[in-house]
Amino acid sequence: MLRDFQAPIVNEIYTAWHEGDIALMPVMPTGSGKTVVFCKVVLDYNAPSAVIAHRQELVSQAALALNRERVPHSIIAPKQVIQQTIALEHDLQGHSCFSSRAPVRVAGVDTLRNHDARDRWLSQVQLGVIDEGHHVLRENKWGRAVGMFPNARWLFPTAHAIRADNQGLGRQADGFVDRLVLGPYGRQLINRGFLTDYRLICVKSDIDFSDVPIGASGEFNMPKLRAVTHKSNQIVGDVVKTYLQYAAGKLGVTFAVDKEEALKLRAAYNAAGVVAEMITDETPIHVRGQYMRKFRDRQIMQLVSVDCLGEGVDVPAIEVISMVRKTASWQLMCQQFGRALRVMVDEGYWANWGNYSDVERLAIIAYSQKPKAIIIDHVGNLIWHARLRGLPDSRQDYSLLRGERNTRKSDAIPLRVCLECKQPYEAYLLLCPYCGSIPAVAARSSPEQVDGDLFELDPAVLKAIRGEADRVVGPFHAPTGLDPRIVHSIARKHDDRRRGQLSLRHWLMVWGGWQKHRGLSEREAQKLFFFKYGIDYLSAQGLGVTEADALEERIRAELTAANIYEMKAA
Repeated sequence: MLRDFQAPIVNEIYTAWHEGDIALMPVMPTGSGKTVVFCKVVLDYNAPSAVIAHRQELVSQAALALNRERVPHSIIAPKQVIQQTIALEHDLQGHSCFSSRAPVRVAGVDTLRNHDARDRWLSQVQLGVIDEGHHVLRENKWGRAVGMFPNARWLFPTAHAIRADNQGLGRQADGFVDRLVLGPYGRQLINRGFLTDYRLICVKSDIDFSDVPIGASGEFNMPKLRAVTHKSNQIVGDVVKTYLQYAAGKLGVTFAVDKEEALKLRAAYNAAGVVAEMITDETPIHVRGQYMRKFRDRQIMQLVSVDCLGEGVDVPAIEVISMVRKTASWQLMCQQFGRALRVMVDEGYWANWGNYSDVERLAIIAYSQKPKAIIIDHVGNLIWHARLRGLPDSRQDYSLLRGERNTRKSDAIPLRVCLECKQPYEAYLLLCPYCGSIPAVAARSSPEQVDGDLFELDPAVLKAIRGEADRVVGPFHAPTGLDPRIVHSIARKHDDRRRGQLSLRHWLMVWGGWQKHRGLSEREAQKLFFFKYGIDYLSAQGLGVTEADALEERIRAELTAANIYEMKAA
């Protein structure tokens, strides 16, 4: 049965197809039921369909997703993989809907390249699904797989419609997507009790990533990334020590940079009495299934992962994530982050989860075994990405066109890590909200150096900014000796700027009043304004007509989105 936020997504998919769009990208956070949605569509479609996974070990995960929703399916894979997947379905779900004659087939993208082109099923397929659809571009192997099914409509579900390499997912750019189908973002689902909230722990390490370049793919150069990670004298010990300090006894997944580092981490966990196993893309399917079963039964407490368990995995038992693999990929970081956010409650509650109110769900989670997930970041992933896009559960802006890599998202608020309690918090706050410690302030000679905190500016700089702001709305003083026509033109421009500024300042006051209502101090509101709009509160009052109008439009859009409206006097 679909959740109340999943049904509108399915309905929008059908509407978009009816309106002529062929390829759609449903965007839903990790853990919110992307597989439930596409399985529902596959069942409704009741036609030959192809579900394509991008790695061999994820074929079994895709089959398990279909099996969980009781969709009859076949598998295009080596015989051993098929047998192991069927056994895994019985082992983990108590049944198997595998049928060699089923019109719904699961295949790996690399397996399809060698599939018999004469197979009539290829032309019969009316629906294609490629999970983690952000991988699909016209000129890559996923795009070539799409071309094998000439009569299919497509779903490309993903958690975030973003690529690290700057290429566009839309048909008018580098991909196939005609329309985004946007579901709720992560924080909305956390606030409703469909995902678990989290606690962040950021641990400073001795690894220097400053000289590791980012390649054309948008990811760090892997040989150099591995090299600097291996140079660390403390990372392995810190990972185990931090886990024991903040999450002892909880089921965890640790994401490592490579097998060499994973072996060290596994050994260190086991030496500390934490039973751990390593999973890589080479781990056989049946062994992976055994590990997952022991993990759920708490016979294994840590799974150390190398380039897997980030996609296509549904393990609600995960209580803690340890990031030990630096990544420039927003997608990868979010996928790893999201592994711990699935709700972990008793089956009796879960069977009726959609029937509870938001308040009831949140109360049940609060008293569950996992009231909050724990995310431990040893390599600075969260802080690095937050400067551009905020936290993984924040609202995101997407485009199907090519985009400028590392373009800052307008409302992304940078994070600061508390030196006392190691927890990150939004940098506009004057105190750590967790332990109350006060961060040190460095330079004070410009608004940028103090994040728009005008109370921390050098008095001379502050005076200069205020002087310009006052001049803009003050009376016009005509220069002497100029042609009257020139004076008139200057006066008219001054008047236009004055009117624009008075309007902007009105909305600045409305925005500031809203922040005061939210409980922010004036300093915190000014810092928040700087992070959101890239200009400090006072400098905004010196903008010209065009810039002032644009800023006012952005402020009013934020107020409207938050249902903040100006009350008119009767």
